[in-house]
Amino acid sequence: MEISPYYQKSIECLHCKKQFITTKVRSKFVKVESYASDFQPIYQNKEVNPLLYNIFVCEHCGASFTEEFSKYFAPGIKDEIQEKIANKWVPRSYGNERSIELGINTYKLGIIFGTIKKEKFINIAGLALRTAWLYRLQQKQTDELRFIEIARDRYVDSYSFGDYSGTQMSETKVLYLIAELSRRIGDVEYATRYFSKVIEKQSTSFEPKIVEMAKERWQEIREQKEKEAYV
Repeated sequence: MEISPYYQKSIECLHCKKQFITTKVRSKFVKVESYASDFQPIYQNKEVNPLLYNIFVCEHCGASFTEEFSKYFAPGIKDEIQEKIANKWVPRSYGNERSIELGINTYKLGIIFGTIKKEKFINIAGLALRTAWLYRLQQKQTDELRFIEIARDRYVDSYSFGDYSGTQMSETKVLYLIAELSRRIGDVEYATRYFSKVIEKQSTSFEPKIVEMAKERWQEIREQKEKEAYV
């Protein structure tokens, strides 16, 4: 009997505490072929995309979150979520296989819930970046760039407040993403400034590959500027 790439898992909602079912992808079906310059994974199997299943959407109240979300709610936040999300939610399930369109919807729900909940900027940035990647798969460039800009701005907030510390994201990676996402939206000044910050850390960074990527991107920007100067 052929094993399905998918399995279902029961999740307890962070907000209403009720149980609901979500779909996950078995790890043996996930093989990354390569990564884009903003770390988008390119999977060998184009039919199975685990990015679509990162967000858990509670069918009962609409709370939408990932494993990275904190269980803590600041005073008054649960009431705000109840008023702005749960009271307006039409019960529906996102528990089965998801299309790219459904995946995008779940990320948008996650960004709204995470923003109201006052989740770390680093988490919101990650959700926005993944939304951009899904739009990239659909070749919807305007939407992709809109979410890249949102992600860039939240990574800047995360770097300013230092809320990435204690997560899987290093300072080098945050700086690199600010630079690379800025480059992708055409903000060359910001890109140059933050690529330089990455390169400055080459003697202390434990991530030489990222420093090397920053040097390559910085060189590309420089060559492009020189080319434009001659036009």
